[in-house]
Formats: sequence, structure tokens, C-alpha cells
Amino acid sequence: MLQNPIVTIQNLNHYYGSGALRKQTLFDINLEIYSGEVVILMGQSGSGKTTLLTLIGGLRSVQEGNLKVLKHELYKANNNELVKIRRDIGYIFQAHNLLRFLTACQNVQMSLELHQEFHSQQAEAKAKAMLEAVSLGHRVNYYPDDLSGGQKQRVAVARALVSHPKLILADEPTAALDSKSGRDVVELMQRLAKEQGCTILMVTHDNRILDIANRIIHMEDGHIVDH
Repeated sequence: MLQNPIVTIQNLNHYYGSGALRKQTLFDINLEIYSGEVVILMGQSGSGKTTLLTLIGGLRSVQEGNLKVLKHELYKANNNELVKIRRDIGYIFQAHNLLRFLTACQNVQMSLELHQEFHSQQAEAKAKAMLEAVSLGHRVNYYPDDLSGGQKQRVAVARALVSHPKLILADEPTAALDSKSGRDVVELMQRLAKEQGCTILMVTHDNRILDIANRIIHMEDGHIVDH
């Protein structure tokens, strides 16, 4: 299974601030993540996990070192290149980040707007099918305020997976959920990702879900200490 690295990181450093306030947050990160893996990133708050995740997702600029995602080098990548890479990545955040004025279906459909090949009827049909897959077929026209926490996070999972991305990046996806909802959401992600053949990289503090990982990477003060 683990032939092709879809993420390759070499000598990656990252800094916040400038001048006298400049502070290094990532130190000489070297890492490979392979196609089909479920990888969990753990570490104390402030250890650099989310910074690393957002760099891999093309949501932050690479300052020093090399970071290749899905065969694209992100160091010095321009905005158009970053947009292209993001099309193949699904994002799931701690706060589900759903738009309150859109229905569950419309929230999922938004993810397909980067993909011009789908006209609006196709996009709507795909969004509904994905909500069916996460057991929310009966909630397609509900607004986020009318959904439970677990249901909102399942909408977020559907939104991340609807475009069949090659990589899922999840930042504390169970943090706001009780243990059963959290477990359900993670098992759902794992099952759908396996069906679609994509890789998951997840930041979590949740010890109850560690068993779904092929590999656990520990970070401490901006360093990878164990992988």
C-alpha cells in the first residue's frame, strides 16, 4: 500500500512575526505521508501541529525548506498553483465552518465550485448523494442552526469528501463532540476515505480515536519527536 508519498517534507522551518519579534515555530521538519494512510498528528497545544497542517494544505506560504504535496512543490508556488492543489484536498476543521445561511446541501455543494466540470444540477445531485452517504439524506434542506453538533460535523465531512480529494486534512474534528458522536464522525471519515482511496492526516488530542491510525506522529515545541 505504501509506495507513493503524496506528501514529502524536507528541512521545513517556519517563523511568525518579524524583526525582534520573529519566533521560529517549526524546526527542520522531515516527513513522508503515503497514499492510503491514516496518519494522526499529536502534541501539546502550541507544538506546531496546526501550522504544519495549514502549510501542507496550501493555506500558508512555505518560507524555508521543501514541501511537495500531490507532486506539486509548494515552496514559491504562486496563488494559481495553490488553488489548483487545494482542489485535490478536503479540509475538516474543529469548528465545522458551515455557512449558517446555506442549507446542508448548499454547504456541501460549495466545495464543488472549484471544479468547473460540474454544472449546478450535477453538483446538487453529488452533494445530496454525499449527504446520503453520511446518513443525512433526511436533512439535506436543514440549516446548520437546526442540526446537532454531530450532524454539523457530518455535513463538514460530506463537504470535504464530495469532490473525491486525494488528501483529507482534519484539525481536531472531534473536539466539540461527545465521545459517541466523535467516534462516529471519525469512523465515517475512515470508511469513506477508504472507499475513495484517499489519505487522511488528522490533528487530534482525542486518545479515544488513536486506534484508527496507521501511524501516529508526535510533535513537541515545533519538532517531530517520533514517527
